[in-house]
Amino acid sequence: MRIDYPRRGRSGVRRFVPSWRQCLAIGGLGLAGCVAAFGVLFALVTVPQPNDQALQQSSVVYFADGHSVLGTFGQTNRTSVPLSAMPLTLQHAVLAAEDRQFYQHGGFSVTGTARAAWNDLTGGSLQGGSTITQQLVKNYYLTQDRTLRRKVDEFMVSIKIEQQLTKDQILQDYLNTIYFGRGAYGVQAASKAYFRTDVNALTPSEGAMLASILRSPGFYSPESHLARLQARWASVLDAELQQGWLSPAQRAAAQFPAIAPLRNAGLTGTNGYLVAYVQAELAGRGITGDDLSRGGLKVYTTFDKSAQAAAVAAVDAQRPQTAATGVRVGLASVDPTTGGILALYGGPDYAHPQYLDDATQSIAQAGSTFKAFTLAAAFEGGITLDSRWDGRSGRVFTDLNGTKTAPIVNEDHKSYGHISLLAATENSVNTVFVDVENQPQVGASSVVDAARRAGIPDSVQIQPTLSATLGVASPTALDMASAYGTFAAGGVRTSPTAVRQVVSADGRILYQLSVRPTRAFAQDVAAQVDNALQHVVTDGTGARAQAVGRPVAGKTGTTDNNLSAWFTGYTPQMSTAVVLFRVGPDGRSRQSLFGVGGGGRVNGASYPAAIWTAYTGAALKGKPVVAFPVPVPVTVPSVSAVPTPSATRQSPTPSPTQPSRTPSGSPSPSPSGSPTASGSPSPSSTASGSPPPAPGGGSGATVLAPGILVPGTRRT
Repeated sequence: MRIDYPRRGRSGVRRFVPSWRQCLAIGGLGLAGCVAAFGVLFALVTVPQPNDQALQQSSVVYFADGHSVLGTFGQTNRTSVPLSAMPLTLQHAVLAAEDRQFYQHGGFSVTGTARAAWNDLTGGSLQGGSTITQQLVKNYYLTQDRTLRRKVDEFMVSIKIEQQLTKDQILQDYLNTIYFGRGAYGVQAASKAYFRTDVNALTPSEGAMLASILRSPGFYSPESHLARLQARWASVLDAELQQGWLSPAQRAAAQFPAIAPLRNAGLTGTNGYLVAYVQAELAGRGITGDDLSRGGLKVYTTFDKSAQAAAVAAVDAQRPQTAATGVRVGLASVDPTTGGILALYGGPDYAHPQYLDDATQSIAQAGSTFKAFTLAAAFEGGITLDSRWDGRSGRVFTDLNGTKTAPIVNEDHKSYGHISLLAATENSVNTVFVDVENQPQVGASSVVDAARRAGIPDSVQIQPTLSATLGVASPTALDMASAYGTFAAGGVRTSPTAVRQVVSADGRILYQLSVRPTRAFAQDVAAQVDNALQHVVTDGTGARAQAVGRPVAGKTGTTDNNLSAWFTGYTPQMSTAVVLFRVGPDGRSRQSLFGVGGGGRVNGASYPAAIWTAYTGAALKGKPVVAFPVPVPVTVPSVSAVPTPSATRQSPTPSPTQPSRTPSGSPSPSPSGSPTASGSPSPSSTASGSPPPAPGGGSGATVLAPGILVPGTRRT
């Protein structure tokens, strides 16, 4: 019997280490096993039939009812062309961007795969390491699943494809299949989508741009990431220069091409603006245009189908028809309790692009609709609707910092006597609201703060000056509808949204709306704002809205030079803003509305109020009539004051075209209508029977005891 002894010449552990011959034998056996296993796998894997984007599904956007289709994304847009129709400069740009060794490798790149694996393992930037052949296999033959099995299949099929097809055939199929964004599959559709031309007419710079976007159409989208795309384009051209496919002179002369505006054939009519808004909101939630185009998603929105139809009908019927060149209308309507957007009117037809969506993007000075925020700040400061103020036009004020204003005038330069804050609200008296804002317990900063708390976003610039209450800030219609919705909801603010739920093709919920309301104002403050703005409708400039036939609160707004006109109002169920403005031939500059419709000045009580009333009446038809809460005195310390009886005030006759009126029975204005040097009225200029300003009541105010004002009542 043979006895094995430890190997001679070695001691310790080294005696048990295999020799190089043994290692070579073991390695050879392992390699042979791997080759055999690879051979078996290679034999078992077959080239599947091209899926021809069979797995692609359209994403559907629904109205709030969950079954009425609002729009779709993802219709396949592809026209195959031969490689001979594709400029060589385009082919070189694609190779430079995606696979510079395409014509040398056998379907996969060892260095590319190793580089990608190293980056993934070390936490570097994610890289696929895929060749053009592998990309073709993944997109044309297999699925997008990120599994080990799919990667193995991709590797095997890529090698087989290289054996069955020529390189030119592979490149042709790839360029006719790959997704370029904007719903375009293949270079012919991409050429049309980005440059409105056939692929054979692409310039070298245009071809390089298309090649640049291939890596990730969403990441390099010209709509949202133009600078990123331009940097990628430059690097592709540099790679072409390095490969000798571009001369130094050509590289130096290259300029980034002009890209055609995004145009989606599925986004047409007024509903196109809704779908585009949904797409933008989803992008902010991490669901990209690529996801919508290829994912088969179901998107359930908050848009009410009947309310949207009512919005379109109201604008079409009530907007000015004569002398209306360049006139634009924006309408936004929200549910105050959920923030859900019920309807938008952003323009007549999305298929014929205008500069901006007039409901969610176009901005216009808010005018007197901003006075609602001054009311909220005033109530929080202890000022009541009974307080009395000097309503003369042309007053000069010294703000809390000692700076004098230019003369503040009322609409039509109309002067009022000493009137209550309620009457000033009904008649939108500018001098009274500037005076209120200028009180120590209010201040311009508090008015700005009230606007922010109500929902005017930080993107809207509001300067804390005495002009803030006059609405020199420029929000969108959606901003104003949402902010007024805070008052409609009893002082509770909810951010506006159009997306309720997103469901994947396999039924998974990708997004679910979670309403997160926040308390912006005390309930009694909101109820007092409701009360004041109801009087604007029952007794003031918003009288046209009485036709809705239910409790309504609202405010008109008209700006200097008649550059915009607003009506923003609400019921407890719905808050809506309507804005009218006029653009110049360039589609951006603003022109006066004067003369539009064949009349003189266009104010908020005219076309905007008419559109608002027609829309609200139709949108709420058949729905329960809901009353506003009965207001109670605001529970904050009131400023010291001497109660003074006021004269009996009769309700003024509503006149939508003449918003500035002196209530019958109120004191007449000063004959001169001019302020004193200090900006406060002199006793001689005070109307007969009107009390002089009381000490502690501000520069022009006599503050009375808190009172409850209910719409339809008269106060003495």
